[in-house]
Amino acid sequence: MDTKLTLKLNKEIIEEAKKYACEKNISLSKLIESYLERLARPVVSEPITPLVKQLAGTSTLAANSDARAAYQKYISDKYKS
Repeated sequence: MDTKLTLKLNKEIIEEAKKYACEKNISLSKLIESYLERLARPVVSEPITPLVKQLAGTSTLAANSDARAAYQKYISDKYKS
C-alpha cells in the first residue's frame, strides 16, 4: 500500500536527484523508496569459503607498498631482453 510522504529538501539536491532518476529511467519516488528500502534491510554477509581463507595473506607486497609500481616492475623484469 502506497502512502504519501512530504519532505523538505534543498532545491538543488532535488533537481540533481530528478536528473539522476531521469537518467536511470525511474521516478524520483521509486528512487527514494529503493534507497530507503536498502537502508532498512539488514546487511547479510556471505561466509568466507575455505579457499579464500587459504589464499588470504599470501601476498608478498608490504602493506604500505604501491601495487601498481610493483606490477610494473614485475612486467618490466619479466619481459626484459
